[in-house]
Amino acid sequence: MTEEYTDIYYYTDDYEDQLCHKEEVVKVGSILIPLFFTAVVVLSCIGNILVLVLLALSKSLRCLTNVFIVNLALSDLLFTFGLPFWASYYISGWTFGEIGCKAVKFFFYAGFYSSVLFLTLMTVQRYMAVVHPLSDWDRCRGLSVSPFIIWILSGTVALLGSLHSKVMIESGSEYCEYGSVEWKSGIVYFQNAFFFIAFVIMGYCYGSMLRTITKSQTNKIRKTVRLIFCIALVFFIGWAPYNIVMFLKSLTIHPFSDCEVSVRLDYAYYASRMIAFSHCCINPAILVFVDARFCKNLRQISRRFCFV
Repeated sequence: MTEEYTDIYYYTDDYEDQLCHKEEVVKVGSILIPLFFTAVVVLSCIGNILVLVLLALSKSLRCLTNVFIVNLALSDLLFTFGLPFWASYYISGWTFGEIGCKAVKFFFYAGFYSSVLFLTLMTVQRYMAVVHPLSDWDRCRGLSVSPFIIWILSGTVALLGSLHSKVMIESGSEYCEYGSVEWKSGIVYFQNAFFFIAFVIMGYCYGSMLRTITKSQTNKIRKTVRLIFCIALVFFIGWAPYNIVMFLKSLTIHPFSDCEVSVRLDYAYYASRMIAFSHCCINPAILVFVDARFCKNLRQISRRFCFV
């Protein structure tokens, strides 16, 4: 999730006296990203606030699944909080000072890490319910404190990153970035490893669930299998391209240091980031289709308000 600044002039490795012009890349980013982030912010706020209000009205927070859903919605809202600042950043540069840089970085990354962790934990919980339905896993006391553990871990990692962020000036523009190349590279590799581990866990859980559901004789088998496959596919499509492109951009070896390749990676970075960042407004929609009780409560409360 590194917000890497795209230089208008970029020195190539082969010809240090030549410049790689990126005005067009910056222009495209300054138009598309603010518009896209604005739409994501609106949809995310509507969807996640609706989730919180719905669960509050249904008074079903004693259910562990709903506790995870509430925390996931809060994570997505926290992640959404940083998007307007990044949208403004692409229009006029960073204008919120160094304290604002550190604060936005903290909320942004705390929302990102906690969101992925809650999604992973919810996947594990669903795996235990399908593959090991007779276990007492849901009654484990550790699960009741798991949201606190996730918030502490996410906050700690986000704080470490935000403390090493600063406002830097290049080509006459200010931007919020990590203070050293080592920290920037370290964050990239950590996020790649974090995504890979989360995806492996989710992939294993969904694979086991598919095998279990396939063996069972139920009328809704095709719908359930299709639904589980779509969840894993959406997660992978959303984050895999972004993490791959982010890793390639961190490389300084040939051919990734060439001007033409660098420009193409910048465009790919913009596109993959917009897809990945939209997860905060997609998660509420996924929850509606995944959780049957959640969907039922939504219909009941909708009918209640329709008749008021």
